[in-house]
Amino acid sequence: MAFHADTIEFKTSGEVDIRDITNEVVGIVRDSGLSNGIACVFTPSSTSAITTLEYEPGLVKDLPDALERLFPKRARYEHEMRWHDGNGHSHVRASLMSPSLSIPFVEGSPVLGTWQQIVFVELDNKARSRKLLVHLVGE
Repeated sequence: MAFHADTIEFKTSGEVDIRDITNEVVGIVRDSGLSNGIACVFTPSSTSAITTLEYEPGLVKDLPDALERLFPKRARYEHEMRWHDGNGHSHVRASLMSPSLSIPFVEGSPVLGTWQQIVFVELDNKARSRKLLVHLVGE
């Protein structure tokens, strides 16, 4: 077994900025020299998430709308009572999504469904600089 690590860095525009990072992950896997294994994409943040979806305009609009219905910004959050930073809903949303995603790769390419892209979701209420970790284990 071998290990390879890389990062993906970018600035976000704030809530809810959804970024397709598929090409970056594909490039990291391809350039790693590994053929078969598992890639883990991780965001070291309590106000962002990594997931998959069909990255098209309808779903890019639907996801923030769904998050607002499930976890409204204007609801009462104890985090707000303590810190007054306006992002209690961001933390709750992130905790119910996921900070990481594991993707198998075969013959140097991530295995994804036809309409499946890897996405980063900014959930914080302001723009951020993000650095994602991409770790590969394989052969």
